[in-house]
Amino acid sequence: MRAVVQRVTNASVTVENETVGAIGPGIMVLVGVSDGDTDRDLKYIVDKVMNLRIFDDENGVMNRSVLDTGGSILAVSQFTLYGDARGGRRPSYIRAAGPEPANVMYERAVAAWREAGIHVETGRFRTEMMVSLVNDGPVTILLDSEKAF
Repeated sequence: MRAVVQRVTNASVTVENETVGAIGPGIMVLVGVSDGDTDRDLKYIVDKVMNLRIFDDENGVMNRSVLDTGGSILAVSQFTLYGDARGGRRPSYIRAAGPEPANVMYERAVAAWREAGIHVETGRFRTEMMVSLVNDGPVTILLDSEKAF
């Protein structure tokens, strides 16, 4: 399982000219699910995302998480995080999970963040989405449950 985490001042996702999710300060999370992901992978990403210390404390040091700040999460499923372009110019998505299992894992991640008390907004699965955000910092962190990077 992979995630791209961006600290944002605001972010939104639009489908067919309708805003389906929007947040103020918090994190934008793009979530990718691979065909071999398990509960262990899900737990790793869920825990890492909500406890990642990327917000400034009173001394200006990145020492606080989205849980600590009371920020929100905008979570968007994105199979292209498993795009492999090492072999040519057209990415292969062979490692990406199929739509049904990917949606199950994505929804479980969203539910876990909500159960932790975080306000979570989402995109709309399997649609063309327009994502807008203001990256604060900028701060962007790549996460991989297999710890490939």
